[in-house]
Amino acid sequence: MATKDLNDILDVARRVVWYLPPDKAISNKRLFLSHVMTYGTLEDVLTTQRHFTKDDFRDAMQHGPTGVFDVRSWAYWSLSLFGASNTIRPTRRIP
Repeated sequence: MATKDLNDILDVARRVVWYLPPDKAISNKRLFLSHVMTYGTLEDVLTTQRHFTKDDFRDAMQHGPTGVFDVRSWAYWSLSLFGASNTIRPTRRIP
């Protein structure tokens, strides 16, 4: 990974997972992507999509940590990643 790319993704991690060191946040892919999908700006999402696949984002939605997604983020990403006919329902309570 080029230094600029690494710095970009570390900057995203600093903003969206503010309570962990950026390298530790990125190492937990499900946690990191769940936070990007909930707290990230459009620029954060676009930067992150250069580093992770759509399947990585799907996996984060299906198996990510409990309590990160809010209702609005869950609805948007469910529709975006799974489509209207395959929208997934949360298996855990969303705050």
